[in-house]
Amino acid sequence: MKISSSLKTKRMIMFWSKLLIVIIQTGMYGWLWYNHYKDMMPVAYWHRGNWAVIGLYAVFIMAFSRAFGALKVGYLKTWDIMYSQILTILCVNGVTYFQLSLINGDWSLLENSRPMWLLSLADFTIVLLWAIFMRWIYTIIYPPHEMLLIYGDISPDWIIHKLESRKDKYHVKDKVALSAGVDSILEKMLHYDAVLVGDIPAEDRNKFIKYCFEKDIRCYSIPKISDIMIINADNIDLFDTPLLLFRNNGLTYRQMFLKRCMDIGISLVGIVLASPVMIAIALAIKIYDKGPVFYKQKRLTLGGREFDILKFRSMIVDSERHGARLAKAHDDRITPVGKIIRRTHFDELPQLFNILLGDMSFVGPRPERKEITEEYAKEIPEFPFRLKAKAGLTGYAQVYGQYNTVPYDKLKLDLTYITKYTIWLDIKLIFLTVKILFQKEKSEGVEDGQKTALKGS
Repeated sequence: MKISSSLKTKRMIMFWSKLLIVIIQTGMYGWLWYNHYKDMMPVAYWHRGNWAVIGLYAVFIMAFSRAFGALKVGYLKTWDIMYSQILTILCVNGVTYFQLSLINGDWSLLENSRPMWLLSLADFTIVLLWAIFMRWIYTIIYPPHEMLLIYGDISPDWIIHKLESRKDKYHVKDKVALSAGVDSILEKMLHYDAVLVGDIPAEDRNKFIKYCFEKDIRCYSIPKISDIMIINADNIDLFDTPLLLFRNNGLTYRQMFLKRCMDIGISLVGIVLASPVMIAIALAIKIYDKGPVFYKQKRLTLGGREFDILKFRSMIVDSERHGARLAKAHDDRITPVGKIIRRTHFDELPQLFNILLGDMSFVGPRPERKEITEEYAKEIPEFPFRLKAKAGLTGYAQVYGQYNTVPYDKLKLDLTYITKYTIWLDIKLIFLTVKILFQKEKSEGVEDGQKTALKGS
């Protein structure tokens, strides 16, 4: 099977456009280095030294762009690309200025930061224009795929609703039930740009995926729990028959040790830096209704152990006198102060102390209450699998999911984190957490009338 020449051209356009913006930003910093900062350094830089400094700036751009998804034109919405680019520029130029300060040694904190701020403003202007232009180019060369959705016993409306939020990329033109028959569906698939295979029995799903592979049809599939494990299994190549290794024991001792060291460092620094904000929030809560500042609740962590999670109180006093339930989209129990701190996720800041004490990690599955976990487990027996890792302040499901993401999808996200864990994944998720702090959909509650995130509960 060969990639068509038109597809190669499209990919080449996107590759060179991304490389071009990195080159432009690097060139702008190079000009600033040669015309301003170079002569301020205590030692002279020869040709290779100058190239190394400028080359390091390019490495920073690519690293932070990858972490924040700043170059994912088409994959992310235009606003997300702009937001990611702004975060990338702030991080890159901030780290670069800190690096220059260390090299010079005699500068005060912001003594020579003005040129770097001007560079940041120039970067903002250029990357925003680039993002808008490339988004326009992307819509021309990559029109939405006309898709056929194959579904089983579960209604396809929920996945169609999600895809409709990205009409620029996906268009479900038709849907067909598995009951229509495999042969009939195979013939129908030939008339579409792409196929989305829903949550159907694995035997039938495999037939459709293999047929798409044979006919060069783009194929999407909704993964099952076992698929998450298979995707992240280790390959064993000792024999002429490939083997997959499923370790199934959570994090290794080395990973847990490094993770704990990072947790202690981040929590200590976080407590110091966030202390003014936490004091202001505590005063605002106390002044509003004179009730308790903090809210404690039993939650589950690694191995199913219970601990007291600590949060700033965002609801009225005795908000759960009628029983425990998740926050609703329009919850009248949330106070005016609570609306602000929940929207910004600042109500979670006291959990830095839970991290320092070792009950939580900075990154991990979000801790649930025991009674809610048991309720979810009745419908999803695999739900306790997420307790193979220590509970986290942020995590894979928090970054890529939403507050009201259904438990089954949240479980798949948490298992993705556990099975593919690396310390670098933790670092990436920490950066992405900064990106989602002010995104409304990440903090929206469940629908009115629901007690848990299970639909209809």
